Amino acid sequence: MSAAGTAAPRVEAPGAAAKLRPDRWPRLYAVGRWVLDKSLNVYAALALIYLLFPIAIVILFSFNDTHSKFNFTWQGFTLKHWEDPFKITQLTDAMKTSIEIAVIATIGAVILGTLIALALVRFEFRGRGATNFFIFLPMATPEIVLGASLLSLFIFAGVNLGFTIVIAHIMFDISFVVVVVRSRLIGFDPHLEEAAQDLGANELTTFTRVTLPLIAPGILAGALLAFALSIDDFVITNFNSGATVTFPLWIWGAARVSIPPQVNVIATMIFLVTLFAMLVTVWQQRRAERLASVRPDDTSTLSMIDLHRAPT
Repeated sequence: MSAAGTAAPRVEAPGAAAKLRPDRWPRLYAVGRWVLDKSLNVYAALALIYLLFPIAIVILFSFNDTHSKFNFTWQGFTLKHWEDPFKITQLTDAMKTSIEIAVIATIGAVILGTLIALALVRFEFRGRGATNFFIFLPMATPEIVLGASLLSLFIFAGVNLGFTIVIAHIMFDISFVVVVVRSRLIGFDPHLEEAAQDLGANELTTFTRVTLPLIAPGILAGALLAFALSIDDFVITNFNSGATVTFPLWIWGAARVSIPPQVNVIATMIFLVTLFAMLVTVWQQRRAERLASVRPDDTSTLSMIDLHRAPT
């Protein structure tokens, strides 16, 4: 072979091979993933602090040893306000009214919202898309618009204001209950109901023994959300309250004169009760998941035997 036909070997720069080495990409990916994870953790911690800081201030000032009308300046630690949290009669009556309205509105919203969610998920009917649109509409509409519209409706219909608070709260609570229960129903396995009916259970037994227990966490979550929204609502309640005074309305009226520490005490009690209910719900769900993960064949067999023995 001649020298002219022999190709000269290609000489690469020393840094070119290092730049193109494929083993560096996993290392860079791992570093980038670590930085992203740490950034998300820091962001989540800051967001959590931002959300919990006002609640911490409310709890802190329930122990404030204030002697003025406004409970805005820290003057020392005391437990005297917790010794008689229901000292102010008007505040206590307003709190009772808010609880009664919230309980009634929650029951009505859970019943109607669960039935609407079942209809939207299980059945195909004309106007289903429009129903979905109108369900989400109250969630996207500003509260001041809903309050003014409901006030006009009640005045036009000649309904006395007061009990209209319950009607208004049920109206906007239904949307949240439907969304929560519907998300639970979408992941529901319909073969469980078919298996129950194959074992001899009728429609009512199937619903009470199979469907309802499986969607109960979604119903409970919707109920807690509806109760929290109802007891906390101010804008819609202010338009349709009439002579009825709820807990948020009493605080709004008292803020122009004074805010006693008992307001912080009762607000702290509501927060602690809500936190306890949430922890119980999370514990119950995790307990149910653990029971389902332990020998699922035996638990499913026992449940099917128990269902087969149930009266039809």
